Amino acid sequence: MALKVSERGKIPPFIVMDVLRAANRRQAEGKDVLHLELGQPATGAPAGVIAAAHQKLDADLLGYTEAFGILSVRERISEYYEQLHDVSVDPERIVITTGSSGGFVLAFTAAFDVGDRVAIADPGYPGSRNILLGLGIEPVLVPTGPETRFQPTPALLDQIDGKLDGLIVASPSNPTGTMLGAEELGALSDYCRDRGMRLISDEIYHGITYGQPGVSALRFDKNVVAINSFSKYFSMTGWRVGWMVVPPDLLRSIECLAQNLFISAPTLSQFGAGAAFDCTEELNANVARYAENRQILLSALPRAGFDRLAPVDGAFYVYADISNLTNDSEVFCRRMLEETGVAATPGTDFDQGRGNAYVRFSFSGPAAGITEAAERLQHWMAKTG
Repeated sequence: MALKVSERGKIPPFIVMDVLRAANRRQAEGKDVLHLELGQPATGAPAGVIAAAHQKLDADLLGYTEAFGILSVRERISEYYEQLHDVSVDPERIVITTGSSGGFVLAFTAAFDVGDRVAIADPGYPGSRNILLGLGIEPVLVPTGPETRFQPTPALLDQIDGKLDGLIVASPSNPTGTMLGAEELGALSDYCRDRGMRLISDEIYHGITYGQPGVSALRFDKNVVAINSFSKYFSMTGWRVGWMVVPPDLLRSIECLAQNLFISAPTLSQFGAGAAFDCTEELNANVARYAENRQILLSALPRAGFDRLAPVDGAFYVYADISNLTNDSEVFCRRMLEETGVAATPGTDFDQGRGNAYVRFSFSGPAAGITEAAERLQHWMAKTG
């Protein structure tokens, strides 16, 4: 007799990891790969973070911390909001998490019940959608496009049938890189407040912007859940540490969930994260490099035939409409990798309905690799087109 297997695990895969596996196999065969698929910095943690970690490794036993994390680190995060966003956040409302993913799990579990309906932009980060599915919460996809800069609006939400219990927004967004300004984010905050919907704001790409800085939803409503990470701007992806700002009514629920699900975020990573706020010169140099890479792709991709691009306000992605080239982005990306060595992510990872017509290029890697990838794509498209 077959043993029971939970339905929770029957969620779509994270396709970018499949692309990475194919790219790694190509490299194992001795062929080169230019990685434009991964959404992580090519740089390591800042020098100050490494130094702080070494100091703690030599002097500390590194036991558990309290479930919400080390208070001194939470106080640094509070200062961050005061300095960058002019928002006062009590450190007692800040929870250090095991990456932003741990924050999403805690927020979704504490704020929503099985069967609740939560709106999320389509295209959007698949992890958020699939965590909801795994928890038995219905992700209600809001189809967005160039006309709304791939962001949800109150008008789009009004077109959804039935009651919504929450809304997830991401600014800057993965995969599109578009951002919500203060007026747009404020309007969505008002919409949720008026309808009793919980607003969860994904702010993990704050700090990586190319014009206006990111706007925190905490400016508009104390009942927002804001989630951030040390993985992107702070370049600490493998350290698996993030944070969330929690409204008062969810504090105890999230504390109990955190105690039982995670005990605490990794202690060494927390100490390193506390030092990251003193490394802005090094981190801003990373952002300057992303800006150069961004310009390389925005100039080169249209010459290669990728001329329908989402606005790249922030993050380190270019989301390209390739419907003029193919109707199967997964096959297109496989051919691109096999014939050029350039790895990119098919849009089906982010939009299951229309993603067959899109590709995401990441420009978080070294400038030389981005330039080489752009040249290869131009030659490839000239030959195959």
